[in-house]
Amino acid sequence: MQHEEAVEEFRKKALNPESPKMRGSHENGDVFFQSREACNSVYNALPAVVEKYMAKINAKLGTNYDLFNYYGAADADRVIVAMGSICDVADEVIDYLNAKGEKVGIIKVRLYRPWVSSALLKVLPKTAKKVAVLDRTKEPGSLGEPLYLDVAATLREAGLNDIVLTGGRYGLGSKDTPPSSIFALYKELEKDQPKERFTLGITDDVTFLSLPEVKPAPITAAAGTKECKFWGLGGDGTVGANKNSIKIIGDHTDKYVQAYFQYDSKKTGGVTISHLRFGDKPIRSPYYINQADFVACHNPAYIHMGMKMVQDVKPGGVFMINCQWSDEELGQHLNAEAKKRSISLTTTSSCIPSTPSTRLSRSAWASAPTPSCSLHSSSWLTSCPLRMPSTS
Repeated sequence: MQHEEAVEEFRKKALNPESPKMRGSHENGDVFFQSREACNSVYNALPAVVEKYMAKINAKLGTNYDLFNYYGAADADRVIVAMGSICDVADEVIDYLNAKGEKVGIIKVRLYRPWVSSALLKVLPKTAKKVAVLDRTKEPGSLGEPLYLDVAATLREAGLNDIVLTGGRYGLGSKDTPPSSIFALYKELEKDQPKERFTLGITDDVTFLSLPEVKPAPITAAAGTKECKFWGLGGDGTVGANKNSIKIIGDHTDKYVQAYFQYDSKKTGGVTISHLRFGDKPIRSPYYINQADFVACHNPAYIHMGMKMVQDVKPGGVFMINCQWSDEELGQHLNAEAKKRSISLTTTSSCIPSTPSTRLSRSAWASAPTPSCSLHSSSWLTSCPLRMPSTS
């Protein structure tokens, strides 16, 4: 696919201290404008070149890349336009909603510059009534962000003035965008007059642009995917151990695996959160785990600090704490919110102490004045390649 001669010819034009040249230092006003416009023909020809090589990649890898790709219901009435990893999050939500009888979809931007309006209109469903454009940038003072303005101009020039167009921002500073954000957006688009401008994933109590999210949102990950979350202290080995664990599962089983490691800005001595997924089906979930089968706390100080760890355990999941407390002491350290969450979700909590501990069932949590921890194991945990330490 790659023409080595063309690559070598291009490299010869690079700046090189062995053969110094002066290039583009200045142009006077009598020629600058003309030279800038002279590149128009190259930009106009570029989309066809990109399509040509996308087709070659598709033929080799079995993919279907195009300048714009549509995913969702063929007769969708609510459509998102976006680019990047948020498209994978939207795919999960779209599958979930369309299975429930709704008609939603997403247009994925593959080639942003040069912008090709005809390619966008080609994949836009004829039934689309409302379109939401997502930008991962903010331009203060502008009418809208770049992608939004491009889509707005495309629809206007095509005479599609009946389509309701909205624009929003997401993911600034690597802010997580979970499925709940996409659910909230499609819910907003159900309204006769959705917000013209909005934000996802935050609570905006200043300009009130954020969309309300219902949490926990429905689980949209591939069926059978096991999700684990480990809270550690920077430098304590939690991240390294989880990297090795996920490599072992990926290398020595038929499971699909995914791992993402979330760091505090302090690095060593800060909070680390390891997000691990593995299952029998491909994993396309580029967001933090917020409904885990297993959550582990490797630093008991996080219990004192009131960090919301139990809240991330799904019903019937396991919450493990690595500490030196007895059952009674643990009940005193856990706050009321964590205790209530554990009881309401029938969550199994496991305390891994350095001294023998008394076995208590979850019913003891509900009846005891100061709930204690249970040392029960989870059925899926015992069959999982990751073996948790056991106590007697």
